[in-house]
Amino acid sequence: MRTDVQTQHPQRVALHNEIHARPPEAMEVPLSLSHVVMVCDAAQRQASWAHMATLARDHHLPQPDAGSTHMRLDLGPYRVRWELHTEFVTWTFMRRLGTDQFGEREPETAIDAVPKTWFSALPGECLANLHLWVLPSKAFVTGSLIKHVLYEDTLVASTVADGFSEVYTDFAVHADGFSRMVLLAGGMAPRRLGRLVQSLLEIETYRMAALLGLPAAREASLVLASAERELADLAHAIRSATRDHEPLLLDRLTRLAGAVESQHAATHSRFSASAAYFELLDKRIADIGESRLAGMQTIREFMDRRLSPARSTCAWSARRQDALSQRVSRISNLLRTRVEIEQQQSSQALLATMNSRQDIQIKMQATVEGLSVAAITYYIVGLVSYLAKGAQHWGWPWSAELTAAVAIPLVAVGVWWSLRRMHQRVFHG
Repeated sequence: MRTDVQTQHPQRVALHNEIHARPPEAMEVPLSLSHVVMVCDAAQRQASWAHMATLARDHHLPQPDAGSTHMRLDLGPYRVRWELHTEFVTWTFMRRLGTDQFGEREPETAIDAVPKTWFSALPGECLANLHLWVLPSKAFVTGSLIKHVLYEDTLVASTVADGFSEVYTDFAVHADGFSRMVLLAGGMAPRRLGRLVQSLLEIETYRMAALLGLPAAREASLVLASAERELADLAHAIRSATRDHEPLLLDRLTRLAGAVESQHAATHSRFSASAAYFELLDKRIADIGESRLAGMQTIREFMDRRLSPARSTCAWSARRQDALSQRVSRISNLLRTRVEIEQQQSSQALLATMNSRQDIQIKMQATVEGLSVAAITYYIVGLVSYLAKGAQHWGWPWSAELTAAVAIPLVAVGVWWSLRRMHQRVFHG
């Protein structure tokens, strides 16, 4: 056998063990379970682990690992299973039942054996409580079951596990704060029974977790309705808005976009989580292999009928938020484009005005240059005339007037050429 080992990915062991996380327990009838779901924040999650560690210490059992996401303790009279999820913590208490604890009276619950002080101090906020009794198939007739455990008016029942078992529940919260479920198990292998029980517990867990999005959806509908009205008003105002009103409309639209995105950020994760929980709920219902029990409503039918409105409300709110966000973004882009086009037109008009002014300045400059040539020529020719008068005493043959007349075109050309040279140097480098 080769012993050389390659460099290992740091997450290899954790990823490999993920498929073995939260394995179902092998179970045998008769059995009583109490399942508790506590919504916890970060501090309460840590406190929940410490609460479990306290229970282990009190019974002189080894302390759990600090990074554990699930733990099991066998405390003799009962067993407890602790699981850490993203938003909540589940506690499942299990105890064996004697054959005399069912039939003509309500069976005992698993939490009857749990210390009341410790149980009442579970960290977090309770989202779901469920008592589940796993009993022999013919423990008692359905009428006795209804009388002692469940409400007949809301009774839901079906055969599960390909006909090997029957499950009964009423999806009602009873006086003790727990909902109730009874599983009449036939000749099922312990591990298969454990998987079935875990699926039934998770149906209750994910049903309640999925509904956490419903209050958020109802609250969001009020905000979205107001935002949609505001957006409709803005869209109508934009159609007839003048240039002076556009900055104000853009400011209102920007503030509306901020409010919509804030609402989206506050509820998007909740709606996404609810959608995921609804999918898990569908999967767990499919896992139990349900079929109709004569004259009874199945769990699937109950969920489809009762949860569909809530599910649709959450999904519609999520789609409505996305659609509103896209509409706000689209109208914002249109208004910004309109403002930018008008700004560009204003800039072009300003440039045209500046070009016109520059042309006028150039023409005025040319006129000034022409006048400058005449003025400079006049003064220079005057100087030439004085020089000619003075030079006549030393033999200059021409008169001052003739000399000035001859000098005028020469001086004018010279001055013009000098000014052009200067103009080119200044404006053309």
